[in-house]
Amino acid sequence: QQHEMSLDDVTRLSKLNVDQFYGIEVEEFPARIAEVALWLTDHQANVALSQAFGQLYKRLPLRASPHIHVGDALRLDWRKVIPPVECSYILGNPPFVGKKARNTEQQADMAIVFGDVKGSGVLDYVCCWYLLAAQYIRGTHIKVAFVSTNSITQGEQPGILWPLFFRNLDLKIHFGHRTFAWESEARGKAHVHVVIIGFGAFDTGTKRIYDYDGENATVLPVTNISPYLVEGRDAALQNREHPISNVPEMQFGNMPNDDGNLVLSDEEKRQLLQFEPGARALIRPLLSAQEYLHGANRWCLWLKDVPPQKISQFDEVHRRVKAVRDYRAASGREATKQLANFPALFGEIRQPSTQYVLIPRHSSETRRYIPFSYFDPSYIVGDSCLFLPDATLYHFGVLSSEMHMAWVRQVCGRLESRYRYSVKLTYNNYPWPADVTDKQRATVEAAAQAVLDTRTKFPTSTLADLYDPLMMPAPLLKAHQELDRAVDRCYRPDPFPSDRHRVEYLFALYEKLTVPLVAAAKKTPRRLGKQR
Repeated sequence: QQHEMSLDDVTRLSKLNVDQFYGIEVEEFPARIAEVALWLTDHQANVALSQAFGQLYKRLPLRASPHIHVGDALRLDWRKVIPPVECSYILGNPPFVGKKARNTEQQADMAIVFGDVKGSGVLDYVCCWYLLAAQYIRGTHIKVAFVSTNSITQGEQPGILWPLFFRNLDLKIHFGHRTFAWESEARGKAHVHVVIIGFGAFDTGTKRIYDYDGENATVLPVTNISPYLVEGRDAALQNREHPISNVPEMQFGNMPNDDGNLVLSDEEKRQLLQFEPGARALIRPLLSAQEYLHGANRWCLWLKDVPPQKISQFDEVHRRVKAVRDYRAASGREATKQLANFPALFGEIRQPSTQYVLIPRHSSETRRYIPFSYFDPSYIVGDSCLFLPDATLYHFGVLSSEMHMAWVRQVCGRLESRYRYSVKLTYNNYPWPADVTDKQRATVEAAAQAVLDTRTKFPTSTLADLYDPLMMPAPLLKAHQELDRAVDRCYRPDPFPSDRHRVEYLFALYEKLTVPLVAAAKKTPRRLGKQR
């Protein structure tokens, strides 16, 4: 039976009021603004309710008030603001402050919240709110959601943050909004890339991932959500000493530790050879990420295995070696002092003796592919690069593919926003395709060679130019796309619709590869010593 709703009926339908909202704000004026904002929101909701039921509904005079506490959310006891038994939801948009941007007070906050948690110094400031919320909701059905910088789902941060929650606090991720651009309305504020993570101290059968293509979102029901906001188990990658697949070991470049005395610019090389032309045999090209990508030259005095009497023939070379000794001897670090005994040598030497693939440790996040290249051992690898010795065209092809780049975008750390490629985290954990046929391998090698050949058609362009997303030549992009298809088919015959699908597939393969390793480690008797 239908009847016209009275104002009392509409009033009973309104279950929320501003006095049900509690908050913490560090400054007085923003706290008062928050109160006014809640009253305005309440008024807007009342107008919508009135329109829906044809009855004017208002709360005047205002008798209820929000509970906005003025104080530091990282120093206050949340239980004194509102006991967990009275709380249903926690939500917020904590400050976006990375490791290098924190001030002294924020550093102290991190120390108070995380204590002696190993590795917590690299976490974003927002992670403090995650830990306090996780401790607050333990043993309850409170639901939490935070807007956060996307860096907490990338690189080394997931491996530090989320094991705390999974092991000790029984957290489960209920939903995740994958990376999207957040446009600030504040004057002069650039947009940032954020995620939204919803979680609780209980499991739920309804889990969803929201994937974004510009402003369009796709909602994906999943069985479980990993810390990388892809479908996967409650686990995060840890640094690994050796690759999980049967591939060559990637290594760091050579570190000069020389105060610039063994490294030469074009002009310094020219001046040196002008006065000591016989020193040419002591000079080798040095590969560093900046010069490699932008086509500039850098050189070094490579004096490994050079007899002392030959070094002493050249006054400038001898002067530079002495300057290296003095610099190292004056160091406050004992290991550097010891290196003063070997002033003619780089501080750390790992130069390959065979052809290798060069990997810049840092690369722009705007590039669709990180540009890798082959070099012979006469080129000295600087410490801003990594290298893969004895790399075949197949290895080069897989590393240069969209499949590997999807992994890089999800797993590698960031320097500011640039990719920071890691041996132990990114490369050693990467699951290479298994059971690759000779035909599949040959197809990848042919496509990889086509990428290298296509680059040579643009001799006046730097790698930074060639891999600029706005200027990448069509023939090079097509060569890469052919390589992408060849590598994808090494993993499975069906194409991957998106990076998310690639990453989910790779994490599933990672689990298959690592489960036997974990089982073997558990069976190893304690008397055999520590496991890696």
